[in-house]
Amino acid sequence: MKRITATILLGLGLSLTASAQTAREEIDQNPWLAGSNYLDYDRQLPDFKYAKTPKGYVPFYFSHYGRHGSRWLIGDNDYERVIKPLRKARKEGKLTREGEETLRRLETFNRTTAKRLGDLTTVGERQHHGIGRRMAEHFPEIFKAKDIAIDARSTTVNRCILSMIAECEELMAANPTAHIHNDVSDALQYYLNQHWEGKVRENAGKGDRAHRQFAQSLTKPGRLMGVLFNDLQWAMDNTETGSLMRNLFEVAINMQSHDNAPDLLHLFTSDEIYDMWRIQNAGWYQNYGPSPLTGSIMPFSQFNLLENIIQTADTCVALGKPQATLRFGHEVCVMPLACLMELDSCGVVVENLEELDQHWQNYKIFPMACNIQLIFYRPQKGNGDILVKALLNEREATLPVATNTPPYYRWQDVREYWSQKLNHFKVTE
Repeated sequence: MKRITATILLGLGLSLTASAQTAREEIDQNPWLAGSNYLDYDRQLPDFKYAKTPKGYVPFYFSHYGRHGSRWLIGDNDYERVIKPLRKARKEGKLTREGEETLRRLETFNRTTAKRLGDLTTVGERQHHGIGRRMAEHFPEIFKAKDIAIDARSTTVNRCILSMIAECEELMAANPTAHIHNDVSDALQYYLNQHWEGKVRENAGKGDRAHRQFAQSLTKPGRLMGVLFNDLQWAMDNTETGSLMRNLFEVAINMQSHDNAPDLLHLFTSDEIYDMWRIQNAGWYQNYGPSPLTGSIMPFSQFNLLENIIQTADTCVALGKPQATLRFGHEVCVMPLACLMELDSCGVVVENLEELDQHWQNYKIFPMACNIQLIFYRPQKGNGDILVKALLNEREATLPVATNTPPYYRWQDVREYWSQKLNHFKVTE
């Protein structure tokens, strides 16, 4: 696992960003990226120019874990906690014209959320139809093979089930001979939606104080309160302005999960948008990434999921015929799984939260409908090594072992690396 310390950050940072945009540049160009886990998947699609398959090889097995698509906010109070203080201010004549308009838009939209909290939106359904269609287009040797067996499993949450259905509809349309088995059960939760336990649970929360201080240093609500309220002192006396700013940003940034949603992001400056993202980026890194604040152990929350991926691949590779395993769940699984697998720079260890944004960006890992795909290749003739390629959100990703044919790796090497990592954790657990 790569470690970046404060003493070498500057020099390494230059090498990491010299040929690419910084996070600040990317978010300034596309502010919706600041949504972190609320980012609409289709706002960051790659160009799909994949590396040529090694000569003599053909894809034959597809292994996948994907998050549900875009959704309404999930908490009972997520919208009301923004609306209530604005309603109080309106009642007392403390809103500006912009504040009045913001409240009007929020109240109008809030009516659409009745009994919809956490539900998949049409944007989310569309994301998965696109992903399923591209899977069949990019890997026809697998998904258009006659009588292919596709095993699709989901957590018991409706938005995950509907996301699975959307992808499977596309796969069946591409290949009517496909045999698709769908499964949804509490019996699958132990690996599809594994909760914190053991040493992972013990380490959870260890960095909370540092993150609170970091969040407080970046939350500067004064300007925004002046936009919404005509009496700044009243706002400070009657609302928790920092929380209101962060909560309003959450509502505003998740509007990308809906078609024809009101624009609230204009309320924030580019500096405020970036700072709100930095707070979320650090929080996710601490709670689900390889942060030293939590002992770099949180990715092991997905121990069971990675073990299932390895074991299922062993079975399907041994069979040697076109097959696919699809799993559907949540971002709290995709994020730590990508870090545990060490895809690209997901596993990088950064000591200083102030400099995290230079080296680790959550929006590259877990937008709505995020997914990890492993594509396995075998020789068309004779015997030879099984190769594997990883895609993170349909972009070719590096794996933590050596190879002469990137982004293709010997499955034996990848399997051994991940298995040793899991076995070491099991021993120390």
